[in-house]
Amino acid sequence: MSRRPFDPRLLRRVPATRRQFGALGALGIAAGVVVIAQATALATLLAAAADGRLDRPALAAFVAAVAARAGVVWGQGVVAARAAATVKAALRTELLGSVGARGPAWVAGQRAGEIATLAGRGLDALDAYFTGYLPQLVLSVTVPVAVLARLTFADWSSALIVAVTLPLIPIFGALLGWQAQAATERQWRRLSMLGGHFLDMVAGLPTLRAFGRVRAQVEVVRRMADGHRVATMRTLRIAFLSGLALELVATLSVALVAVPVGLRLLSGGLTLQTALLVLLLAPEAYLPLRAAGAKFHASMEGLTALNQSFALIGDPSARPSATASVPAGEIRLERVTVEYERGVALRDVSLVIRPGERVALIGPSGAGKSTLLGLVLGFVTPTSGRVLVGGVDLATADLDGWRRQIAWVPQRAHLFASSLADNIRLGAPGATDEQVRIALKAAALDEVVDALPDGLDTVLGERGHGLSSGQRQRLALARAFLRDAPILLLDEPTARLDAASEAAVLAATRKLVAGRTALLVAHRPALLAEADRVIRVEGGRVTADSPVGAPA
Repeated sequence: MSRRPFDPRLLRRVPATRRQFGALGALGIAAGVVVIAQATALATLLAAAADGRLDRPALAAFVAAVAARAGVVWGQGVVAARAAATVKAALRTELLGSVGARGPAWVAGQRAGEIATLAGRGLDALDAYFTGYLPQLVLSVTVPVAVLARLTFADWSSALIVAVTLPLIPIFGALLGWQAQAATERQWRRLSMLGGHFLDMVAGLPTLRAFGRVRAQVEVVRRMADGHRVATMRTLRIAFLSGLALELVATLSVALVAVPVGLRLLSGGLTLQTALLVLLLAPEAYLPLRAAGAKFHASMEGLTALNQSFALIGDPSARPSATASVPAGEIRLERVTVEYERGVALRDVSLVIRPGERVALIGPSGAGKSTLLGLVLGFVTPTSGRVLVGGVDLATADLDGWRRQIAWVPQRAHLFASSLADNIRLGAPGATDEQVRIALKAAALDEVVDALPDGLDTVLGERGHGLSSGQRQRLALARAFLRDAPILLLDEPTARLDAASEAAVLAATRKLVAGRTALLVAHRPALLAEADRVIRVEGGRVTADSPVGAPA
């Protein structure tokens, strides 16, 4: 994680914030000017009051300075809040775009729960950085410089003391900040683990209930929550202790200025107005640095999430340009290896799929079959090796154009809380109702839809609630029929179906693969019969490649 108070990658990632950061800088300079004006007016007003008179111009200047200072603080808050909203929206868009581009296989390798925690709670923690720490960071530069400049003309000896003691606050703050950074990183790791495990547990709750393991998982979540609580308290302890240390250093520094000024005032070596000006300005020099140190600890969780976001998104400048169009042709994998944080999914795989060929992938769960489909879709980037289509490397190809040539039927097709027609039109938004009905008939789902009260306008629940497993799978096949793409990818379309549903899906699949290049992940013999060639994948390697009918 970067230890810098400001990460310059923000300006490259979110150019829209440059104007807002410039406005913060201008407001910081204005704040320095206003602080000097306020202290000067108040010193003049108090010196006149000591002589028994009211200096009306000084009073008016003081009131105006107070109002201006309030306006500057308000402006900083508004600009900082807008910058925070801009950065969070941009990073969430990039993060979700990166997740979408890399696909479900990459998400599974990174833990979906941790990504969800990062995109939600993690980036929300940036509010404390932008609205609290960043404005104070700007003031900690502009205000001390302005105060030192004014003190140099008013009383150079006091300015010298301030200049010598001022660096002590950032030095102590940096030493304590390193300790707080390590504690915050531990806290964030525990929060990510807790969020990821909780999401996984909720997704698998029916299975846990069926096997009577709910209470055991509740205990696991409780232990993880306690670990996060302990890490949070350690971080807060460091933050409170560092706040005490910074306050002590600032107080002693102000005392080093105040005591000589008081003695010189008593001896007549300093006028009352100058002494008051020095005593009013000296605390102002240390105040922004103290406040920045205190705010930094509150913003460290957001900075940790920011660094994690940049790590997941990657460096756009390091990515190859993806402009090459992909012609129709053979699909070739050349010595492809795919590694995730949790292990190797594929190792040194070479494979050729000729145009019009129907290839079935078989093997145990977790062998790497779905990762192979992800490579062809461009959802997964090889760690080494390359994927060629018609001689074009997918790493430099126009992936959107390539995917328009593909119809994909996953083993668990996601259906949205929308109408049946909208769910089927997902791959062909401009399709007419007649084309949708033809696709439904090809998928053997037309009778089911006709029996519904609202027909194609029937609104489904989230994840297709209201349809059986077989009906959902046939709806996914209807999407593929409607897309009418030359390349077809099927990921175990008959998994978890009863005999009647399997027969209906198989009949629709036979129609769908006819005349197309098809890559099928299959276990059932009936689906294997539709393939020209069977490839066995095991342990991340292609262990057998044989025509249908030959031993695989």
